[in-house]
Amino acid sequence: QVQLVESGGALVQPGGSLRLSCAASGFTFSSYAMTWYRQAPGKERELVARIFGGAAGSTNYADSVKGRFTISRDNAKNTVYPQMNSLKPEDTAVYYCNVRHAHCYGMDCWGKGTLVTVSS
Repeated sequence: QVQLVESGGALVQPGGSLRLSCAASGFTFSSYAMTWYRQAPGKERELVARIFGGAAGSTNYADSVKGRFTISRDNAKNTVYPQMNSLKPEDTAVYYCNVRHAHCYGMDCWGKGTLVTVSS
């Protein structure tokens, strides 16, 4: 059973930093791309960052977070992290971890999300 558990959400001031975590289980973590999405109040869910599986572990980012967010993974711990720097109020959202896997409903498995609030 594929499971994803996010943690690390918090209230942070503009310009601050935060690192989220997503602990994964139930599949061969190192082989799969892991993606972070976010959903702000009243808005649709959007892709934030993705890190691919395998030795290369290449990444891609939404334009809105390039240069501020860095996604990484620890395959020994089955965990993926977005390091979020220079946070802005518009980064306020629930952040979700995602993996596309054949054992997931509709091929997508999601965690329950973790809330990030950027406010002074």
